Amino acid sequence: MSRPILRSKEPPSEVRPELSIIGVLILPRNPLMGFDPNSNLPSLGTDSFPSGLAKREYSLFRRCEMKRRRDFRLLLAPALLFLAQACSDDSVTFDPGSSDIVCSISQSELLNGGPGKDGIPALTNPTFVGAGEGGAAYLRDEDRVVGIIIDSEPLALPLNIFWWHEIVNLDEQGPAMSITHCPLTGSTLAFDRSKVGGAEFGVSGLLYRNNLVMYDRTNGESLWPQMLRGARCGPSDGTNLDMIPVIEMTWVGWRTLHPDTRVISGGTGFGRDYTAYPYGNYDNPDNSSLLFPGKIDARRPPKERVLGIPLGSGGLAFPFGVLDELGTVAVVSTGILGEPLVILWDGNRQAAMAYRASLNGENLTFSVIQGQVVDDQTGSIWQVEGLAVDGPMAGQRLEAVSEAFVAFWFAWPNLYPEIEIWNAQ
Repeated sequence: MSRPILRSKEPPSEVRPELSIIGVLILPRNPLMGFDPNSNLPSLGTDSFPSGLAKREYSLFRRCEMKRRRDFRLLLAPALLFLAQACSDDSVTFDPGSSDIVCSISQSELLNGGPGKDGIPALTNPTFVGAGEGGAAYLRDEDRVVGIIIDSEPLALPLNIFWWHEIVNLDEQGPAMSITHCPLTGSTLAFDRSKVGGAEFGVSGLLYRNNLVMYDRTNGESLWPQMLRGARCGPSDGTNLDMIPVIEMTWVGWRTLHPDTRVISGGTGFGRDYTAYPYGNYDNPDNSSLLFPGKIDARRPPKERVLGIPLGSGGLAFPFGVLDELGTVAVVSTGILGEPLVILWDGNRQAAMAYRASLNGENLTFSVIQGQVVDDQTGSIWQVEGLAVDGPMAGQRLEAVSEAFVAFWFAWPNLYPEIEIWNAQ
C-alpha cells in the first residue's frame, strides 16, 4: 500500500479541491487584482467576485478574512503571502509513520502554498491540435509557449496552460517526460522521467523558496524542487533528473518557425479560462512582490526573464535585457561548462537558448551579419532554435545545453546563490 511521506490538511469538503485561497484572491479580469503595491484592497463584497463564483467559496474567503482582522485593508502586493499564512500551515507535516524520511534541504523552507497536494492539477497526455484549429483560439500572438520537437514533430505547450496546471506529463509523444513551469519563479524545465521508472509527477502544493515542489507518483512520493532539478526529500533524496532541452518564445515566433506545429488544446476538461493570467501584474519585471519572503538581488529587475546555465551552487545568467542591448539578433560565446558554448538570442521572438558550439567534431564560432546568425567556418545561417536554415550546414542542428533554462531573475540567486551575470566586458 502506498504511504505518502507528507501529510497536509485537506481543504474543506465544500470547496472544490482545485481551488485555493490564492485562487480565490487572484481572480482573472478583476480590475482590483492588479498587484499594485500602491493600491489598497477595499473590504471585499460580493460585487468584487465574478458572478459564477459559488457562494460557499466566497464564504470561505470571508471567514479567512475575518480570522485575520475585522474590516482590514490589504495591499495587493503582499496579499498572497498574507492569506496563504492565515489560512494554511506554513511548514510540511510528514507522516509520523515514516521514520526513514531524509531531506537534504531545510524542512522549514518547505512552505504550504495553499492549494494542497494536487490542488493544482497536473495534466497527463493532453490533446494537441493544429495552430489554426479552434482548440488553439485561446492563444494570442504575444503569449509565450514552450517549444519542443519530439520525433521530428514540433509541439507547443503554452504558459497559459501552465498558469493553471504547472506540470504536463507526456507519454504518447516519445519518452516519458514532464514539462514543468512555475508561475511564481517563471521557471520552465523539462525532465526525463526514467529516474522514477516513468512515474508521473504531480504538484505537491508545497513551495521551496517560492519555487514549485513536485512529487513523484510512486509508493515513496519523494519531493522534487523544480529548479534544483532533483529530489531533496524522501526515498529518492539526492537523485537528480535528466533534463530535456526546451525553448521558450512567443506563440507567433514559434508558429512562424513551425507552421505545422501542434499545440495543447484549450479543451482540457478543467473549465479554466486559459486567456486569463491569474496573477495580476505579478510578472511585471519591476514587481518585487513574492508569495513568501525571499531575497531580492538588485543587480537586475526581479521578474526579468533570464536564461541561466546552473553549475554547482552558481552558474552564469544571461538576462534578456542584457542580450537585447546587443541587438535584435545576438550571439554570445562562453565556456562555463568547460567547453565552447554559444547563446543565441532572437529579440523578435523573445527567445534565448544555449548550444554546444561544435558540430561533426568541428568547433564553430558565430557572428551576426545583416541581422542573421552566421557561422564563421561555413557561412551557414542559423535560427535561435539551433537549426541551420541556409548554407552548407542547412538542415543540421546544434546540440542544445539541456541544463539551460529560463526563470525570473529573483529566483536564480535564491536557488543558486553564487550565480554570476554575463556582461560584454
